[in-house]
Amino acid sequence: MPLERISRTCFNLIHGKNLVYNQCWEDPRLDRKALELTSEDNVAVITSAGCNALDYALAGANHVYAVDMNYRQNALLELKKTAVTHLDYESYFSLFGSGRLENWDSIYAEKLRPNLPEQARKFWDRHGKFFKGTGRRPSFYFRGTSGLFAWMVNGYVDRVVKLRSSINQILDAKTVEEQQEIFYEQNLKESLFKPMVRWLLGRDTTMAMLGVPRSQRQQLDSGYPGGIAQFIVDRIETVFAKLPLHDNYFWRVYLTGEYTKECCPEYLKEENFENLRDSISANVTTHTNSLLGFLEQHEGEISRFVLLDHMDWMYHNAKDVLNAEWQGIVDRAAPGAKVIWRSASLEVDFVDPIEVTVNGEKTTMGELLSYRPELTAELHPIDRVNTYGSFYVADLNV
Repeated sequence: MPLERISRTCFNLIHGKNLVYNQCWEDPRLDRKALELTSEDNVAVITSAGCNALDYALAGANHVYAVDMNYRQNALLELKKTAVTHLDYESYFSLFGSGRLENWDSIYAEKLRPNLPEQARKFWDRHGKFFKGTGRRPSFYFRGTSGLFAWMVNGYVDRVVKLRSSINQILDAKTVEEQQEIFYEQNLKESLFKPMVRWLLGRDTTMAMLGVPRSQRQQLDSGYPGGIAQFIVDRIETVFAKLPLHDNYFWRVYLTGEYTKECCPEYLKEENFENLRDSISANVTTHTNSLLGFLEQHEGEISRFVLLDHMDWMYHNAKDVLNAEWQGIVDRAAPGAKVIWRSASLEVDFVDPIEVTVNGEKTTMGELLSYRPELTAELHPIDRVNTYGSFYVADLNV
């Protein structure tokens, strides 16, 4: 269909030559409980911004294989790895906590560049300006395509609806009751989501800047009352008025361009710095490949698979690859393997019918996956990101 082709072209233009994600939008607090990581576990995860790959290393995983088709995302994780290893904590936090580093040029040249792999070095040679703290977007967290959208949102908050004071108040609230008082008494929902904003939230171009393809938007338009725009409005209300914000670093960095030392990912906390430094070099590796390509080339067993939400796109655009990917997961799965994924849809019904071969016999994923609905019912409502329609945790019985 013409609209589908236009949308796909737009999505590819936005993402084809760009760093897309500057932070992960999956809550690793949920992942830790779902994955139950031990020192015996080898994890395969789609890299995204690499935050959660580092979190799994801190949680004690034996090895984390970070896999992404976009080499820029792996270059970001490699920079994080090198910064942990070769910078002091304050410089490290300035770089990835504040999103800017004084004397970037000299520190990059002397301590970071010589220790980066070639492809990552080439990328940061061209894009080191992301961390210089200059220009109209002075934070790294306003860079990349999702960062550009965050910068635009902050401009809207500051200059159009003029709600910066209210946003800062609610981010600094100590209790949910304080948040509710600010959110409802100051009419933040109505002020933020003007009719034009709601209209924009339903557009493919807007969603593409957030890394959301047309297929995901359509899932919510057809499955959620009021479509994707109302879904986003409801999710924002939940985040700001129903869940604690004091440690919600996802939305803090999105709405301010920086973390604080009190509200940041585990990989940026000072008490974790030496532990991360000790474990990161050998235990976290990047692989620029599709997940299927990685699984076909990897010779060892994987006990934990973190699929993010990429199957939403694959189901609508590459079903044959999705089927082959599940075969690869089955072929590489260690005994007792676990799989987690997220979806824009309120319910995913396309995984269970997928056919795979185990020991020469045809079967379906529905026969091999033992879902954990009680666990997901506990975890999904407290997701600090709160932007996914559903969350799945399953044991893989092969």
